[in-house]
Amino acid sequence: MADSLLEQTLAALDVEGALDQATEGFVPRQAQLRMAEAVVAAIQSQGELIAEAGTGTGKTYAYLVPALLSNQRTIISTGTKALQDQLFHRDLPRVRQALGARLRTALLKGRANYLCWYRLERARSEGLFDSRETVAQLHALHTWASASDSGDLSEASFLPEGSPLWPQVTSTAENCLGTDCPFYQDCFVVKARQRAQEADLVVVNHHLLFADQALKQEGFGEILPGAHTFILDEAHQVPELAAQFFGRMLSARQLQDLARDAQTEAVAVSGAQAVVQAPARALDEAVRDLRLALDAVPARGNLALWSRTPGLDEVLGKARGALAELHAVLAPLDERSVGLKSCAERAEQLTGDAEAVFGPHDDGLVRWYELSARGFQVHCTPLDVSATLRDFRARSQASWIHTSATLAVDGHFEHFASQMGLVSPQTLLQASPFDYHNQALLYLPQAMPEPGTPHHVEALIEATLPLLDASNGRAFLLFTSHRALRQAAELLAERREFPLFVQGTQSRHLLLESFRASGNGVLLGAASFWEGVDVAGDALQLVVIDKLPFAAPDDPVLEARLDSIRRRGGQPFRDWQLPQAVIALKQGAGRLIRTHEDHGVLVLCDPRLVSKSYGALFLASLPPFARTRDAERVLGFLRQQRLRG
Repeated sequence: MADSLLEQTLAALDVEGALDQATEGFVPRQAQLRMAEAVVAAIQSQGELIAEAGTGTGKTYAYLVPALLSNQRTIISTGTKALQDQLFHRDLPRVRQALGARLRTALLKGRANYLCWYRLERARSEGLFDSRETVAQLHALHTWASASDSGDLSEASFLPEGSPLWPQVTSTAENCLGTDCPFYQDCFVVKARQRAQEADLVVVNHHLLFADQALKQEGFGEILPGAHTFILDEAHQVPELAAQFFGRMLSARQLQDLARDAQTEAVAVSGAQAVVQAPARALDEAVRDLRLALDAVPARGNLALWSRTPGLDEVLGKARGALAELHAVLAPLDERSVGLKSCAERAEQLTGDAEAVFGPHDDGLVRWYELSARGFQVHCTPLDVSATLRDFRARSQASWIHTSATLAVDGHFEHFASQMGLVSPQTLLQASPFDYHNQALLYLPQAMPEPGTPHHVEALIEATLPLLDASNGRAFLLFTSHRALRQAAELLAERREFPLFVQGTQSRHLLLESFRASGNGVLLGAASFWEGVDVAGDALQLVVIDKLPFAAPDDPVLEARLDSIRRRGGQPFRDWQLPQAVIALKQGAGRLIRTHEDHGVLVLCDPRLVSKSYGALFLASLPPFARTRDAERVLGFLRQQRLRG
């Protein structure tokens, strides 16, 4: 079996193999074969693999082929729901068809992606929407759901992501009625989980994977089936997401939803409304008062700020007291109806979350908060999840394959391995097959001011304008802060030479579609546009990055993490800030060259790449671009590509 899996995998991916014969546009690649060989070795040994595969390697097929041929249960986890859909609806069917594989496959998302029949019917009966458009969407949802097999709201194209209906017709772990729900037999979430339990290969995303592991850790059962192999694509996102899911969180929305739902459920139970209404309203009012009092603190910070702010402890105490009172009222009513039982369980869970997030100091945890326009979230986040992840992998007795285009720092994997608790994993570093030396230029403009100085964004725009003229737009300008993005957008808007597409003015999907359709657009984006954005061909020939993407120094989790490293005798900048920024820069730079036919210029407007010793580490970690500081050479290259196009 060992030899046959490797032989079958390499034969399928090689010249005149199954993929070559059955898949239009497939090109056999040595880098892909080497990665597939490493994946096979990990599957057969139930080992741990870290594989960086540069853009164009074909890493998706490199792990899909051996996964399908292994005849072992496999879970593939991706970084985003968009990538999850692409993998399940496009890549997986192609490979299955080419191989003639008859394995059962399933797509599983978090419950917030599936319509909830109970909440849909409650929304229809309450009729509390003041917009005709929303009412029309509600009726359309009912018609759509009646004919849908999956209940996946991404398939309901008429429902915008920002619709107020979305949270009203989906469930959360807190408000789900479980087996007590009158619609349990028709529940889309239950059906999706059943399909996943029965499937040989399940495609999930990291959010769901770690939500599931958090549930397992707490003993509430499991969403995902056990597996022989776990494949984590876009694995560079995993450490931060794991920390989120193995922490605790309490939000204003959770508390206010509980107060509202308790009142709604009490109406249908004789005598319940009289005892529930007052404490529920008191909780809602206390949460509103707390949010108003929080205007006295910064929008994000360490929770210790609250105790140092006059009057906040008293307002917080009232909110916690109101939650405790509502919990006490609901507990005796939990047998009166399934809705009140659910509310009582949520009140108990939120009381526990409150005790956790407002608990005593712990060196292994950071307690922090974040404010929004009308709400707040309070978090309790572990600083190190490596031991938790290591323990789970040991219990799973499975193969673990971690892959991404950006895992290494200057060719080494120690930083990622340390975060993941991986000890002596198998590693593979497979460079992109693209000819960066001829397809692209890396331009480091001269005389750029230091980032953070008053004129840095102005200098960036001045350096970029001639390049935009030469490339006829077709550019991404990527920023490390929304403030710099807005300033650059204002400066470019004065020129009115190219169509501008600015993050925040439309959804990400619509911005990208509009950018592609424009033919000469300039898109300005921050964090979410640094990765997972694929614009191939002539539509994108210039990527400008404002500065090295070091994390904001006032981030409370980062502050606590750096302090922890310092107390252990480490060097925070060397051990954390630098490698994290290198991986983030690699993601941003990866937007430029997506195919063998692409050409373009990457502009890095941070003089520290040249003036600081650590700049060499960033440059050594990027693909082998031809490098220049000569503006005329860059203009000539762009004009040549424009004529070629």
